[in-house]
Amino acid sequence: MILRTATEDRRFPLLNGAGSDAVHKNPQYAYAVTRLMDDSGISGTGLAFTLGEGNELVCKAIQFYAEQLVGKDIEEIMADFGTTFRCFANAQQFRWLGPHKGVVHLALASVTNACFDLWAKKRGVPLWKLLVDLSPEAIINLLDFSYLDEVLTPSDALAMLQREQAQRENRQAILREGYTAYDTSVGWFNYSDEEVVRNCRIAVDKGFRALKLKVGSPDEDRDVRRAMLVREAAGNTIKVMLDANQQWSLPQAIRMCNRLRDMNPYWIEEPTHPDDILAHEVLADSIKPFKLALGEHVPNSIIFKNYLQTGCAGFIQVDAVRVGGVSEFLLVSLLCRKFGVPVVPHVGDMGQLHQHLVLANHIVMGHEALFLEHIPHLKQYFVHPVNIEHGVYRTPQEAGSSCDLLPL
Repeated sequence: MILRTATEDRRFPLLNGAGSDAVHKNPQYAYAVTRLMDDSGISGTGLAFTLGEGNELVCKAIQFYAEQLVGKDIEEIMADFGTTFRCFANAQQFRWLGPHKGVVHLALASVTNACFDLWAKKRGVPLWKLLVDLSPEAIINLLDFSYLDEVLTPSDALAMLQREQAQRENRQAILREGYTAYDTSVGWFNYSDEEVVRNCRIAVDKGFRALKLKVGSPDEDRDVRRAMLVREAAGNTIKVMLDANQQWSLPQAIRMCNRLRDMNPYWIEEPTHPDDILAHEVLADSIKPFKLALGEHVPNSIIFKNYLQTGCAGFIQVDAVRVGGVSEFLLVSLLCRKFGVPVVPHVGDMGQLHQHLVLANHIVMGHEALFLEHIPHLKQYFVHPVNIEHGVYRTPQEAGSSCDLLPL
């Protein structure tokens, strides 16, 4: 039984240009942390990710949700978590502050993630194993299918999961092989050209086969020059992704995507405002065969549904610390499986949580094991930091979701 809850505002400075992009020039990484303590002495930890200011508002909202779990057993909560999620997401007064976005939804993400962490710890298994071992029916009970009826019903999703069961055992080879990583930290916006080139060569030498560069400079020639430098330093066999972090208008995006064609980008990420679905539809059509990667700032399954309905998303970057936590992440992953679009999460939590979720996506849902973003800047603050060897995430073995932070 959950006896008490706590929340913590944890902020971490980033130095020497790390984490910078075209919009967030001087970021501070921060977590709004939920802790759920039960009567056996086990504590579940959940994270939501922010960039500093406002993190305290998320912590305040966490208290509203978390206090409603006191006195409840985690197994009972998770047996029908979809109902709990629906009630929390539609809490009458908090819903006016969203709905399903912003501070209140980030708080729900943190609390949801703490529930999943506590659940896995109580069962003594890593989160990926808990999810892999669940029956299709149990997975469906974790999810809130509100507003998705026209594209995905619970019975549709159940049938999808049941069809994939026969291949689960074959897909578990990924647990031994590890999940391929890609390196974002080579090309932060404030890095000099020389730093970017050096970082690319180091990353390739370490075994990374995919890299990402931040673009979106006021000087368009700078973006083109740096993109070509990365392509030259990495070579033609390495995947290179470009990330504009929402900096461009639609006309700018069309112009820049066409200027960047020569370096053969694997995707163009967040080219314009994340709420402008129609602009992304126009852009995707105009730059074929190059693809867009979308979702870092998409807050809920309904907007993801709309992106998938337009066909403009080549890759979906749903983030379990941005949407309503693990539950909504799994729901969006099922939507993507229905539409045949790969899930390549954004890892605002440095991959700690998502290393579990991509394994479940692959083994349980049949998603392609493409790759997972890796950003190393906060690894030293975790009890069980991610383990990257030769450009590959090694499968975590500790119980829970790997989100416990070291004490201050």
